[in-house]
Amino acid sequence: MFRIDIRQSAGAFTLAALAGAAPAQSTDPLTPTLPTVEVSDATQAPGLLPLDTPVETGSRLGLTPRETPASVTVVDRSTIEARGAQDTQEVLRAIPGVSAHNAPGSMSASYRGFTGNSVTQLYNGITVHYGSATRAVDSWIYDRVEAVGGASSFLYGSGAVGGSLNYITKTAERYDFSEGQLRLGQNNLKEISLGLNRRLGSSDGTAGTQHFARIDLNHRNAGSWVEGMHTQSTQLATSLLSDFGGGFTHTLAYELQKDNVDRPYWGTPTLNPTAGETRIDRATRFKNYNSADGIYAHQVQWLRSIAQWRTSDALQFKNTLYAYDALRDYRNVETYRFNASNTQVIRTGTYLQRHDQKVLGNRFEGTYKGSLAGRKSDWAFGLDVSVNRQTRFPNGLSSIVSTVDPYQFTTENFFDIPDMQPGFNPDRDNKTTSTALYLENRTAVLPALHLVTALRHERIELDLTNRRAVTTANPATFSRGYRPTTGRIGMVWDIAPDANLYAQYATAGDPPSGSLSTATFGDVRNNSELTTGRQFELGSKFDFWDRKGSATLAAFQITRNNIASQDPNNPGLTILVGEQSSRGIELAVGLRPSVQWQVQANLMATRARYENFMQGGVSLAGKTPTFTPERVANLWVTYAITPILHASAGLRHVGKTYADAANTIYWPSYTLLDLGLSWKISKTASLTGRLRNATDRIYAAEGRPGQAYLGAPRTGDVTLHVAF
Repeated sequence: MFRIDIRQSAGAFTLAALAGAAPAQSTDPLTPTLPTVEVSDATQAPGLLPLDTPVETGSRLGLTPRETPASVTVVDRSTIEARGAQDTQEVLRAIPGVSAHNAPGSMSASYRGFTGNSVTQLYNGITVHYGSATRAVDSWIYDRVEAVGGASSFLYGSGAVGGSLNYITKTAERYDFSEGQLRLGQNNLKEISLGLNRRLGSSDGTAGTQHFARIDLNHRNAGSWVEGMHTQSTQLATSLLSDFGGGFTHTLAYELQKDNVDRPYWGTPTLNPTAGETRIDRATRFKNYNSADGIYAHQVQWLRSIAQWRTSDALQFKNTLYAYDALRDYRNVETYRFNASNTQVIRTGTYLQRHDQKVLGNRFEGTYKGSLAGRKSDWAFGLDVSVNRQTRFPNGLSSIVSTVDPYQFTTENFFDIPDMQPGFNPDRDNKTTSTALYLENRTAVLPALHLVTALRHERIELDLTNRRAVTTANPATFSRGYRPTTGRIGMVWDIAPDANLYAQYATAGDPPSGSLSTATFGDVRNNSELTTGRQFELGSKFDFWDRKGSATLAAFQITRNNIASQDPNNPGLTILVGEQSSRGIELAVGLRPSVQWQVQANLMATRARYENFMQGGVSLAGKTPTFTPERVANLWVTYAITPILHASAGLRHVGKTYADAANTIYWPSYTLLDLGLSWKISKTASLTGRLRNATDRIYAAEGRPGQAYLGAPRTGDVTLHVAF
């Protein structure tokens, strides 16, 4: 285990501002990340969709989104900065149909009608198979986020029925640059970020070996719109890129992500009766019912060694050795509900938790550009091995902690709660060993018609070790093996130089009741196989309006089978007979009508349903799964008032979501408005102000029976960015 502790502090400053930023046009980091009005290539003009840049997530062949028979989205660095996305959860808003929240302990994303571990969240193409690991991370250390919609287990392993989200960290580049950023805002927000990239040693390029080093550092210190909550977080990403000659390069990368949240917010109680549309008492909007010394602490470290060898123009190899180490601590009272008369708040859900997780893995892969029967045919192949270990230390009380006045109250220190003692006692060890072989091919069947196929076979061994008293329900050890085989077959037809049609069939495998890294003895006993998912997708990607516009359109249908469902003949048991489906359409459009205007918009309309599912002895067939909005739409508009002054606005609409599987409780749809103004102070500096949720809309980022995790109210901040 390796640990690093970095601490910074800054003075207090509170500022409300009208804000937003416009997309950067230049990809050169030596220029400021602000819009300019010159456009040299309409296909790459700001505002258009990046359809012709190779991506990592939709294929192992290095295909562009236009070449991939699937819906692929890229949120690049300029887009992240343009929209002022402060963390990874906010970056996800740029992906069509994705909705996400940052509730502690249950951070999740909804994509194409599926949530939780059915949406794989990757870090540089690596999954840790645990939903609570997908917390919000400051966006400064990330170069981009890529996404592929729908069944995609054939890319990175089990999960990914609803899609895959890949966060890609900044690494060393082959040129020198420096940048810095200062953000100040309401709730005593103080954030400083630094980036430095340098060539080491000789700068004339004559040396046989060349080295390039990069460091990106971010520190955030902030209060909250919720009473009593305070956050300190630090993100560090460092890397060393070495060119050894002969086509061989090596990158050594280390990352540290550290959060300390005092008295974290877990939600707001909703008013009774808890049926139909969810409501809150506006006077409780900013209240925090957690213990006075509640905490959420999270430290993650990544170490990656990436060796690449280009043996020829046709053949390349890559080997990635990686290690992940995470420690998560929770000490909170997390559940609050009103009494029947809505005059008192009852506080329960006392939890003292620790999660200690480590992942060690190696991925060897290669690509080969060749021909098959006289047709161009490219191949990708690889072997992926990983060991994922997690020990959980749960300790909780189900009793009522206190009943308080909703508006005027004090809460106790955590260990003053009767029967709650300090110390962590392990529950069980979950060890998952995965070995996978994969193969992918793209063949030109005709000059304008390409066949894209992929196949992945995994061997997964899950071993549980009991760290508590041995009983019949919880034996000393238990093991289970899984053998999923998943794949894709797709066709891409270039019907015109700037337009295509595609069709795809893809499959996925998914743990039936959550994550294997947290599976209980009961889960492993009852769930003898993974669920199976399959997706049919039709779509098109094209440019239009004399290349002033670009768009993608997709229609999909996904079915997930073998979901763990209650046995109708024995309610105490679960059986693998459940089925869930989703079908919908997805549209994304980018416009550059003139040098002054940039417009991007996307829409996803999804119908997600349980086809066969039992809970509490009741059939939920025809019901919508929780936290799955049927519509998500986004619109971003930027206007250059002058060459150095740009105004922007963003609208986000999220349809209603159900808080329970029976669909008796729901949070209504909501629309958010963000405003912005950016000023290019000089060639190397820009000043941006943002006003988020400008209409101060009250909305639930996540809803549960009796409790809602509210989104932030209207807030303002100002950002100074310098690049040189």
